[in-house]
Amino acid sequence: MNLTPLKNYGSDANPWRGPDGTVIACHEKLKVMSENLEELRDMALAALEDAVLMGCAEDQVKAVFAEIIDQLSTRYEPR
Repeated sequence: MNLTPLKNYGSDANPWRGPDGTVIACHEKLKVMSENLEELRDMALAALEDAVLMGCAEDQVKAVFAEIIDQLSTRYEPR
């Protein structure tokens, strides 16, 4: 399955920003963010497909994923 590319996060048109609004421009940081998003999407897709194959409703599983993401919080203070 070919997934739609992520919205060029980290590009000049759609930059990652720090808590103070400054643009994150470090190539290595942008690379890590891109890789992390790809891994997250791949893992979520695998879990979604497993759930559907087991008979779960796709929309319900996606809602649970969204709830999990909404409940996340970092253990780190903003820089």
